[in-house]
Amino acid sequence: MIRDTETLSQLLDSVNRFVRERLVPAEAVVSDTDEIPEDIVREMKDIGLFGLTVPEEFGGLGLTMEEETEVMFAMGQTSPCFRSLFGTTVGIGSQGIVFDGTPEQKSKYLPRLATGELVASFALTEPEAGSDAASLRTTAIRDGDHYVVNGTKRFITNAPHAGIFTLMARTNPADKGASGVSSFIVERDTPGITIGKPDRKMGHRGAHTADVIFENCRVPATQLMGGQEGQGFKTAMKVLEKGRIHIAAICVGVAERMLRDALAYAMDRKQFGQPIAEFQLVQAMLADSKAEVYAARCMVLDAARRRDLGQNVSTEASCCKMFASEMCGRVADRAVQIFGGAGYMSEYGIERFYRDVRLFRIYEGTTQIQQIVIARNMVREAAR
Repeated sequence: MIRDTETLSQLLDSVNRFVRERLVPAEAVVSDTDEIPEDIVREMKDIGLFGLTVPEEFGGLGLTMEEETEVMFAMGQTSPCFRSLFGTTVGIGSQGIVFDGTPEQKSKYLPRLATGELVASFALTEPEAGSDAASLRTTAIRDGDHYVVNGTKRFITNAPHAGIFTLMARTNPADKGASGVSSFIVERDTPGITIGKPDRKMGHRGAHTADVIFENCRVPATQLMGGQEGQGFKTAMKVLEKGRIHIAAICVGVAERMLRDALAYAMDRKQFGQPIAEFQLVQAMLADSKAEVYAARCMVLDAARRRDLGQNVSTEASCCKMFASEMCGRVADRAVQIFGGAGYMSEYGIERFYRDVRLFRIYEGTTQIQQIVIARNMVREAAR
């Protein structure tokens, strides 16, 4: 749902210009240093990227799902690490508070998230609980006016920079299922929190993940999301459903960038006296990529519009995440093939994208989890 085409157009113009003039030229530096320059971070905050999905009443832009999707298409035209810095905040890091936070929690945290003063992390994954999120072992046991939290969270995006963690923990150890899980807003300076060393990853240099360890961490009971136990897993699933459309949109944007670079290279690179873009087998790779990018873009926009209309898009969100992330991987592979030997060299950047996009098929629900969600929903719907 586009509320105001002129306002959205202005926002997209600003984002596209920022991507083109500031982010693309910085890609190699970020890859080499594993750091996003502070001046770029400040500009992200000034543009409003940290507040894209925060409601306007709390200082954000309050974008609809379709509007957010359009912005992600634009952000996908550069290294995915830039989006990761604010994407977790506008997505899984803050949306639990937007959906299920108490009025006090919203007023306390959302304005600071919208400006980028606070960076949020989503602490769900554990050493023994990844795809099987309901099996998490981190506990939060009530002790008077506090909960005592113990456990370790793994691969937590933005953990080294986060000011708050949206934490999923088991408040009822006797309940081993999803209903025993609650959600908390935990501030970084709470005693008992230790951040592990930043992980060394295949790609996404500049986007940092780390373990978050809770040892007898006393969290005030007022930090229980929504003030109600047992709702954590439901909150997580609502957040992840929206996040899957968001990630699918990024996949589309990055695939468009890779395809554009591959086409430009094919038109410039000559073999046998002519541009390789004239060779039919190269054209086949370009054409297959174009068709798949177009299909994914249409899927994502359709799912976003349905969500804005209030429809249940659990199946559609998983379809988007599955198809777009797998599509992005295929486009990356073809792009490297079109570049040939140059595609294997770091100076051209396509090998960096090749490594970066591999993560899309894993986080916020692997391809296999999406298949399970889609199939279960199909069976459930057919049985009605």
